[in-house]
Amino acid sequence: MNITVKFFARYREAMGVDSLQVSGDFATVDDVRECVARRDGAVVLTEQNLMCARNEDLCQLDEPLVDGDEVAFFPTVTGG
Repeated sequence: MNITVKFFARYREAMGVDSLQVSGDFATVDDVRECVARRDGAVVLTEQNLMCARNEDLCQLDEPLVDGDEVAFFPTVTGG
């Protein structure tokens, strides 16, 4: 399965890239997160308040995936 992974805000800065391609046997968005979290700088993907999207729709980490999906990770937005 091939998945495009996009990063936004400080996750993009921590990863040093806007996006990357990953291949593997991924059942859920969380499987992709765990795979990418093993990379250098990806410690931010282990945060509790991580937000994610599948094919530009907000989702939970247990969202199922199919080949060719796009997954995005971004931090929660806070205001003051």
